[in-house]
Amino acid sequence: MGDMGVATSPDAFSQQWNSAKYVFSTTKSGFAVSYTPYLSKLVNDIFLGNVTYFNRINEQSAFAASFKYFSLGEIEFVEDEFSEALIQKPNELTIDISYGLRLSEQFGMAVAMRYLRSDLKLNFGNNDTTTGSTFGVDITGYYQSDEKAYNDFNGRWRGGFAIQNLGPKFKYDEGGQENFQPTTLRLGGGFDFIFDQYNKLGVTAEFAKLLVPTPPVLGERIEYVDNNNNGQYDLPDNDPTTTDDEEINTEENYIIDGQDNNVDFIYGIFQSFGDAPGGVKEELQEFTYALGAEYLYQDAFAFRLGYFNEHETKGARKFFALGAGFKYNVMNIDLSYLFSASKVQSPLESTLRFSLTFNLGAGEYKEY
Repeated sequence: MGDMGVATSPDAFSQQWNSAKYVFSTTKSGFAVSYTPYLSKLVNDIFLGNVTYFNRINEQSAFAASFKYFSLGEIEFVEDEFSEALIQKPNELTIDISYGLRLSEQFGMAVAMRYLRSDLKLNFGNNDTTTGSTFGVDITGYYQSDEKAYNDFNGRWRGGFAIQNLGPKFKYDEGGQENFQPTTLRLGGGFDFIFDQYNKLGVTAEFAKLLVPTPPVLGERIEYVDNNNNGQYDLPDNDPTTTDDEEINTEENYIIDGQDNNVDFIYGIFQSFGDAPGGVKEELQEFTYALGAEYLYQDAFAFRLGYFNEHETKGARKFFALGAGFKYNVMNIDLSYLFSASKVQSPLESTLRFSLTFNLGAGEYKEY
């Protein structure tokens, strides 16, 4: 459905988008796995795998745990025809645990904690190279109204928010650059058209923004030098008295427009709303949006359509997604297919993704 999920109906993969949705699940517990191949047109060993378990403890609370693993496959380095090939396998993984609490009949919140391990930097004998690791926190909320009767159908409103990946920066070597986590704000809303007991159509819209500083525009600065110690500064190239021992032609990068992004992650969150070099116009370009729809028949067959849009200067991701789902007894099988609507192709272009869910105690809780 176009990479959205903060305000969609609860499912086993709510941990990915909004773990507060678990306290509205009609299923007691569930176990789910998903597999997503990347760059499948080029290689066959880059993939993202996800395993999730959730349990609605009672009417008011729920918990979930998930494990996500991203493999970049095998990368082979050969120095010359006489050297033995060096094989490296870059990868990333996260381990998440969440707890949700229902604060009212229609609203719940959750907190998720995450351990992140990123082993992406290639090691060519540099002892300083290490695996980057850190921790993060998600704060999420979900609203689901009671079912209301309209003229020709019943309906239900949905809404959600999520602040994801709140946590300290990390780096890949002792003296290297510190990297921000992809702290993200998500806001979404939707409506379920309930035509009868067999047919339901849900429509959803979602907006998202990275809460990390925008890199400033940098330029070069040439330092003027007082070669004669007389208080007069000249360009050193134009001063014949300059010697090789004197500081000359010192060039530095300085900020032409924007703000310094060398800040901690907390300050960076607030700075991210007003530091774009292009002003308000560029700040608005940093928002992505997604639109999606899901048709459900007899709670057994699902058909989905989604669209995702990102501005051309901020990544240019634009794509449509098609999906379908089938439920048999306690098992759900879901498939999706993505095709790009941008000149910049997605790594998921023409890729079939699938997930498998086992629902344990389906229908134990009544929400509708």
